[in-house]
Amino acid sequence: MATVNASSISANLNNIPTLTGSNFAKWKEHVSIVLGCMDLDYVLRVDEPAKLTNNSTAEEKTIYEKWERSNRMSLMIIKHSISDTIRGAMPEEENAKKFLSQIADRFVASEKVEACTLLSKLVTMRYNGKGNIREYIMEMSNLVTKMKTLKLEFSQEILVYLVLISLPTQFGPFKINYNTQREKWILNELIAQCVQEEERMKQERTESAHLATHSHGCWSCEEGLSQLSQVARKERVV
Repeated sequence: MATVNASSISANLNNIPTLTGSNFAKWKEHVSIVLGCMDLDYVLRVDEPAKLTNNSTAEEKTIYEKWERSNRMSLMIIKHSISDTIRGAMPEEENAKKFLSQIADRFVASEKVEACTLLSKLVTMRYNGKGNIREYIMEMSNLVTKMKTLKLEFSQEILVYLVLISLPTQFGPFKINYNTQREKWILNELIAQCVQEEERMKQERTESAHLATHSHGCWSCEEGLSQLSQVARKERVV
């Protein structure tokens, strides 16, 4: 096993977010990565070997010492990255793999609640047409990424359809055009097309407003000329 010095341990510990109760999935992912990079995940992959006796072979001693070191350091890192409140609520355990499993059991219910909350938000999101559509789609993509850490995955194709469904009626022709073509967009293509479509609609609204203002001005001129003609006719009569 590679030698792990104090500075390396400190640097890797800083990469693990403290487990506080609402970030279990992220915390577990970081713990697994750090232990793997430090070559300490042996204890998570291999069950505890038989205890050493006077009759244990050299090979058995080597295997057990490797497991014992991995277990001791992994347990230290895991406990160090847990908040005092959570650590105090956990039973004493000297096996790192079992301790990690106990923590997972405590948080499995909260994971389900978080997954349901994220999914509910994703399927009910609607774009109001008054913001930035690029940021809106990226927010939906971020929700999908969070759900992936909770073992709830969506393909890009499903995400594209969820985005299209959430767009307002102004995007009706745009959605019809997508549904009638053979090619399927990936997320980046969808973002680019939606941004382009939103800019086109903004330009149309600007031109319509300008036309309405111009038409109103012409009508006012015509009305003024008519009034002048009426005044002129009255003067001739007088």
